[in-house]
Amino acid sequence: MVTVSLTGASKEDAATVFDVLRTAFPTDRGAADVPQEQELGHPLVRTAEFEPTRERLSMPAAPSPLEGSLTATLQGGYVAVDQVGEALSAAFAVHEQGTASGDQEKEVDLQLRTKRS
Repeated sequence: MVTVSLTGASKEDAATVFDVLRTAFPTDRGAADVPQEQELGHPLVRTAEFEPTRERLSMPAAPSPLEGSLTATLQGGYVAVDQVGEALSAAFAVHEQGTASGDQEKEVDLQLRTKRS
């Protein structure tokens, strides 16, 4: 299980990222569960959990362009976090900002942007 937390994301960008991951892996969120509007002045973290499997459900399609950059924090087992990171890299321009490792799991901070052709 990998927890994906998005910060600095509009509800549209969060939906785009979660839709990409939803096509690749089983999740705790249904397709009808879309991010809601945020209150101004309040920091917001949007979170969902994904269960990477040996075989992806499908490869992420070219997503809608992101409005800007956002930060995705991935937390879970080593192999599972790597699989989610690979799916994000297939759909977005990804820059690793930092990692923290433990005995059984790791945390990775990624900056996501629209991939340029």
